[in-house]
Amino acid sequence: MSVTARTAVVVGVDGSDTALAAVRWAAVEAEGRGAPLRLVAAVVWRTYHPRTLALAAEYERQVLTQAAEKDLQAAVEVARQTAPELDITTEVRAGGAPAVLREESATAQLVVVGSRGRGGFVGLLLGSVAIAVAAQAAGPVVVVRGDGAPRDTAAPIVVGVDDSPHGEAALGFAFDEAARTRAPLVAVRAWGDPVHDPYLAGLIDWHAVETDERRLLDECLAARTAEHPEVPVERVLLRDPPAAALVARSRGAGLVVVGSRGRGTVRGALLGSVSQAVLPHAAAPVAIVRPEAGAAQPTR
Repeated sequence: MSVTARTAVVVGVDGSDTALAAVRWAAVEAEGRGAPLRLVAAVVWRTYHPRTLALAAEYERQVLTQAAEKDLQAAVEVARQTAPELDITTEVRAGGAPAVLREESATAQLVVVGSRGRGGFVGLLLGSVAIAVAAQAAGPVVVVRGDGAPRDTAAPIVVGVDDSPHGEAALGFAFDEAARTRAPLVAVRAWGDPVHDPYLAGLIDWHAVETDERRLLDECLAARTAEHPEVPVERVLLRDPPAAALVARSRGAGLVVVGSRGRGTVRGALLGSVSQAVLPHAAAPVAIVRPEAGAAQPTR
């Protein structure tokens, strides 16, 4: 299913301040997309044995459901304050938050989560739910950091560029977002110095390496810039570790877009080293995009 065929912008709600920040950000995003906003609270039911404790299980179910409904109502109020005319639906679903939001992502335009949930430790950079959802969702996921203030459309969208299918998907999503919001785009291609031996480093023709990297950057961007000539693009080529380059560029950005896995990721890994490193340290919301979540990949 393509992104455009999907329906709502979905937000995971758990009553935390970071979840409400995600709701605030997602409400503006849904309004801009002309999409409904769907607020989902996930509650895990416990199974009690022996049967004499069945009433206790039912009582707990009622209490947890009421608490989740209260959290959803608070989220609706935040969304209404942000976008009064927005079409909003809510649901309490049984199951762990990562599993529930993974199911929701199959039909969502976008899944939005806060950087940490209610149960996160103080000082923790990123919550387990955010990591799990970003790694496993079937569609694009945005992890919102900070207060969820609406995206400044004058602020650039920063995207990490590599020639993997995941990089292609991230690039397609970033260009589509830049075109939709009329934001400038910053395309960052960074490569870390893989040589640790100073004697070997002296033998490498770094000018030739940079020339090759610039050619690859141009090739990756060629079809997208032809598709979206209206999007102003700044090309950034850096001999830095990719994650560090993206985190540095996230300051002042409206959104950072990365693929769920990059070119060098171990086969079978759910979330690549670059996206794992960017998520907890970026100064802007981060979109994680899988190949099946992006727009159709252009032929080059």
